[in-house]
Amino acid sequence: MPSLKSLRIRINSVKSTQKITKAMKMVAASKLRRAQEAAEQARPYAERMAKILASLAAGQANAENAPKLLVGTGSDQVHLLVVATAERGLCGAFNSSIVKLARRKIDELAGAGKTVKILCVGKKGRDQLRRDHAAKIVDTVDLSKAKKVGFAEAQEIADRVLAMFEAGEFDVAHIFFNNFKSVISQVPTVHQLIPAMVASPATEEAPASPDLGGAIYEFEPDEEAILTQLLPRNLAMQVYRALLENAASEQGARMSAMDNATRNAGEMIKKLTLNYNRSRQAQITKELIEIISGAEAV
Repeated sequence: MPSLKSLRIRINSVKSTQKITKAMKMVAASKLRRAQEAAEQARPYAERMAKILASLAAGQANAENAPKLLVGTGSDQVHLLVVATAERGLCGAFNSSIVKLARRKIDELAGAGKTVKILCVGKKGRDQLRRDHAAKIVDTVDLSKAKKVGFAEAQEIADRVLAMFEAGEFDVAHIFFNNFKSVISQVPTVHQLIPAMVASPATEEAPASPDLGGAIYEFEPDEEAILTQLLPRNLAMQVYRALLENAASEQGARMSAMDNATRNAGEMIKKLTLNYNRSRQAQITKELIEIISGAEAV
């Protein structure tokens, strides 16, 4: 049985941990509100851009001069997986759920004889993936210095992906992230970036063609020129939306994890306090018995 001193030290240690987890929960809750608002505000823009691209791409999918970002290279042998995770832990299964989905995709592609390359966004995903797939990781984007995820970080990632695509380093690109639903629900999601799916990342369904009311539209410049300009912007926007969804999901997962940790610490304190009281009572009883026995012997 542990001594009373060791139990007191353990109780104080757990109380200190409980204070830390409670404070982390409050910080995550304050960050969650802003991150959730940013993610929700980005959704309509991304969905509307997908609808515009779907309308423009309808007449260009089979054109000879269609942009490669729309139709691809004509091959699907080399796949780039952009795995977006957090820079920090203590957020439950947030990072591992994304990595688990990416690993399933890697195994699926490897089983089909495809070549896989991985671009990690966030060191937590890199740390987990390099245990089994270190040779496939081509680069890592470090966002630890960014206090708040902005479009500049998304543009940097999109430019890196575009540079690799133009250099012929891959044929198909996907991004992996957590789609924010609520504090207790974050859905691991994969969305195809190249060739452009012109679909919502949350549903992976092509948007319905817009109702033009019988009107006929003429584009100036033509659809091909517009797509050439919009497709790179759409790529950056889809990456930006994924980062915002991840930011909200991370704070929600951390808030939930710290809440569970705080409650578990409270339960542990109760058990340790009960053990401490029982041990103290047993020690007092033992000392009384020794005193009474000594008195009777005299």
